[in-house]
Amino acid sequence: MDLYDVMRSTAAVREFTDEPLPDETLHRMLDAARFAPSGGNRQGTRVIVVRDGATRGRLAELNEPAVRRYVAQIKAGQSPWNPLEAPLPSAEEIEATAVPEQFTRPVLTAAAVLVVCVDLGVVAAMDQHLDRIGLVGGASVYPLVWNILLAARAEGFGGTITTMAVAEEPAVRELLGIPPQYAVAAVLPLGRPVQQVTRLRRRPVEDFVTRDRFDGEAF
Repeated sequence: MDLYDVMRSTAAVREFTDEPLPDETLHRMLDAARFAPSGGNRQGTRVIVVRDGATRGRLAELNEPAVRRYVAQIKAGQSPWNPLEAPLPSAEEIEATAVPEQFTRPVLTAAAVLVVCVDLGVVAAMDQHLDRIGLVGGASVYPLVWNILLAARAEGFGGTITTMAVAEEPAVRELLGIPPQYAVAAVLPLGRPVQQVTRLRRRPVEDFVTRDRFDGEAF
């Protein structure tokens, strides 16, 4: 596929057929994705391929606490899990919120689930002392995550970036034997899409790109 076509048609895939994702195909995807950039080219990522059903079942369970808050905040009119506001729903309301199946099903039905981790000892987090949530360290892991999804699209497979389980990172570490120095960055369910979306809707360039300043004219 043409690169631009892949970029324009790599959707968030959450519904999969029962077709397997062969190890050879997954290896080919990862072999291409590994050329993603990272800080200082230190390549501090680790990818765990999870196929075991019981392990995936536990990963799905670990999504649930974060999903409850996510859904409760949306119902309350908030942008969920945003770092600028405390949740409007109470802890009791969040705990009583039902977990929609769509948030756990992909981890259970995907052909494979990848858990992507990054070694915090080799991440250059220049924003670590700023008075806000840190983001910069993600530059050493999320290019790889996105490359994996682009490679999946090129192979006729698909997936999505999920992060709900990250809220329960200590339990994820224990489940998968991840050392404390590593952060869990994403959980990627991968498989053959039930429906391959080819037309995505996104804001036009003029809506989010400006010249010279944040409040400059639209590009």
